[in-house]
Amino acid sequence: MTETSAPVDDAARPAHRDEEPETTRIDQAIERARKALLARQRPDGHWCFEFETDCTISAEYILMMHFLDDIDEVLQEKLARYIRLKQRLDTHGGWPLYQDGAIDLSCTVKSYYALKAAGDPAEAPHMQRARDAILQRGGAARSNVFTRILLAMFEQVPWRAAPYVPVEIMLFPRWAPFHLDKVSYWARATMVPLFILCSLKARAKNPRRVGVPELFVTPPQQERHYFAVGGFASRCFLVLDKLGRACDPLVPRALRQKAVKKAEQWFLARLNGEDGVGAIFPPMVNTLEALDLLGYAKDHPARATCLKSLQKLIVQSADGTAYCQPCVSPVWDTGWAAMALLRASGDAATQAAVTRALDWMAPLQELEVKGDWAAQAPDLPPGGWAFQYANAYFPDLDDTALVAGLLHVAVLGTPQEGMYRARIERAADWLVGMQSDNGGFAAFDRNNTHYHINQIPFADHGAMLDPPTEDVSGRVLACLGVLRRPQDRVAIARCVAYLKTAQQPDGSYWGRWGTNYIYGTWSVLAGLALVGEDLSQPWIRKSIDWLVARQHADGGWGETNDSYFDPALRGSNGGISTAHSTAWALLGLLAVGEHRSEAVRRGIQWLLDDQQASDEREAGLWYHSSYNAPGFPRVFFLKYHGYTAYFPLWALTRYRRLMQSTPSPGTQ
Repeated sequence: MTETSAPVDDAARPAHRDEEPETTRIDQAIERARKALLARQRPDGHWCFEFETDCTISAEYILMMHFLDDIDEVLQEKLARYIRLKQRLDTHGGWPLYQDGAIDLSCTVKSYYALKAAGDPAEAPHMQRARDAILQRGGAARSNVFTRILLAMFEQVPWRAAPYVPVEIMLFPRWAPFHLDKVSYWARATMVPLFILCSLKARAKNPRRVGVPELFVTPPQQERHYFAVGGFASRCFLVLDKLGRACDPLVPRALRQKAVKKAEQWFLARLNGEDGVGAIFPPMVNTLEALDLLGYAKDHPARATCLKSLQKLIVQSADGTAYCQPCVSPVWDTGWAAMALLRASGDAATQAAVTRALDWMAPLQELEVKGDWAAQAPDLPPGGWAFQYANAYFPDLDDTALVAGLLHVAVLGTPQEGMYRARIERAADWLVGMQSDNGGFAAFDRNNTHYHINQIPFADHGAMLDPPTEDVSGRVLACLGVLRRPQDRVAIARCVAYLKTAQQPDGSYWGRWGTNYIYGTWSVLAGLALVGEDLSQPWIRKSIDWLVARQHADGGWGETNDSYFDPALRGSNGGISTAHSTAWALLGLLAVGEHRSEAVRRGIQWLLDDQQASDEREAGLWYHSSYNAPGFPRVFFLKYHGYTAYFPLWALTRYRRLMQSTPSPGTQ
């Protein structure tokens, strides 16, 4: 059923010019978007758009400076301004995880603490509002595990408020119920330096002795309920947690030193230069603080490089604010931007830009290092691409499928094909070798499905694992489909079987790495179409019909991040359409041959009307303030600034190409 719950704000976009032929408007829109996207290409051929998240990361950056007693006053004030601007004083008084989201207690606790550390008085009205919101929700004692660990390091709660995570975990055998190989890459990279911080009970230098006792309903030393009691497995882990804590003083000093050294060697091997451990913020900051705790001097190359990796994540704006990105996304942005431009124009400048992008991406393929993924695929040669500039230990299947498929499509039948064929084949072999036993594909690992780990006290965020997902599986399927290698037929059949079982009853697919069911359904439909599945099959038609049914009255699509909390909201956004969701829905429908449908025509019309006018900040592109992806569903969300730049352009170019290449009914 089509949503009609929100009227279209006609003043928010250019008026439709009925006298202008649709083909002319499409050509003009593509031309404006093409020029705008080309203008954002870096001189060496790549794109890297801003990558924004909630205030947690920026707050942690401020608190990191206080942990180390290395405070950049100018940067601190810019970060504080950003955090203040994101507070929702008009509603709940705290900080949400995404635009217009509900208050998040942990984000609010960290944001409040960071502002107080930056000098905001507790009596200030905005601080009082935040404090009231925290206390109304049970106080800082109810915040998540990572927040309580931070509070313990700043001596605001006792260490029993944090889970017992001994560094001796580094010595566990692989057959143990918990082992580093059994958790996701991001959890692994975050936890190893954190083991040191927790086991040695790190103490922040906190030179200004800033505390937040006012955020607790019960004094922290008197609080007895830091951990929620869940099911049987959770209760068992809590018993083990208490037992381990009681036995900790009995751990031989030599054993602890051995475990600390192994953890230290683990993250030193993965420092990754100025791109940082894991190339994401949490492992970087934990590593820097662990290096400080272990006595590394500020000018030690390892520590200095680690700090530089964090500093490179800062985005400073002309308005005097700054925020810290969780990571950067150059390979992902470059792949999709090049895909959007590939058929946007045949002019020499555009094709040269695409060629420069391919030349920039291709050498970033990892062909030497067997990363952590090799624990589950020891005989598989490396061949993947990472999301960031460099992340040799942690390439991902999503980027690899995108880049390998793009390279194949872009150079097929051209003189450049020979340059890239070996890389494409190597990537495809790696992708197939990373298929999980259930037929699906995960982002970074194979068979990372030890679900009992999500029951441990440390895992209250529910993001310890990297199991196969529908969207990544669809992307890999699409890559294998365009390559058409005979040796991949079994892998393709297994993946299709997995996707049949993963489909929601209404035909939609969950989106792990983009918001949400619209993203997931597009990813799957594109993959199924490219491997040649019969699109008239009822189960596939159900997915197509679901996408059409979620179209808004104005012709666009939109989906709220609230759908990660309430699946009943899947494909829904209160009638508010967004350029990225509309582009994903259109790309899904275009992939399955619906280009002449009324739904697609109306969706294309919406994109034409929503394109930014020439005098606006995103001139020639599209813009929307909403966050468009989860980092971890339900606990961490992202705004890819590039999504409203390249996906709408690609949808328009795909539509134009399909309309030009297939005759209208009755003209055959």
